[in-house]
Amino acid sequence: MFPNKRVQGMIGKKVHVEMKGERTVLEGVLRSVDDYLNLHLSAANELHDGEKRRLLGSVVVRGNNVVLINPMKE
Repeated sequence: MFPNKRVQGMIGKKVHVEMKGERTVLEGVLRSVDDYLNLHLSAANELHDGEKRRLLGSVVVRGNNVVLINPMKE
């Protein structure tokens, strides 16, 4: 299964996104994804060392900055 199809299956679910080159993690509801794995998250929170830092709201994450996308249990 291609990663893009797997990620498209997570649309509408809460995900945990680890970013490249940063210790920051984003959590939010995945609203859309494209062929480059650019992500649109709503209700996104920024986490730093496991602690919530701030509420970001709606964000777009460029696909080449994403290291890992995990679905979260709701």
